[in-house]
Amino acid sequence: QVQLVESGGGLVQAGGSLRLSCAASGLTFSSYTMGWFRQAPGKEREFVAAVSWIGSVTDYRDSVRGRFTISRDNTKNTMTLQMFSLKPDDTAVYYCAAGAVPTGYLDSTARYSYWGQGTQVTVSS
Repeated sequence: QVQLVESGGGLVQAGGSLRLSCAASGLTFSSYTMGWFRQAPGKEREFVAAVSWIGSVTDYRDSVRGRFTISRDNTKNTMTLQMFSLKPDDTAVYYCAAGAVPTGYLDSTARYSYWGQGTQVTVSS
């Protein structure tokens, strides 16, 4: 049974930082593209960042590029999203996802097969 468990969410002031982690089990972690998505109240789930199976390719949504950094450790089956300069617009539930995603489709929600339960990130102004 595949499990993706997010941690590290919380309440932070605008301009602050948070580090999200995703621990994976039940799958061959190094074979999967890993991604972070988020969903704010009343909005669609949206792509945030992704990293290819070997970590050589990353992608970010434009609004977080330069502020967020995604990374993975295939020896520990973990993925991390380091978030700096947080803004109130970053407030959402953040989800970890895994899938056999071609490099050109890293931002495609439909390509990810497995999802975590999410962790809340709240940025106050």
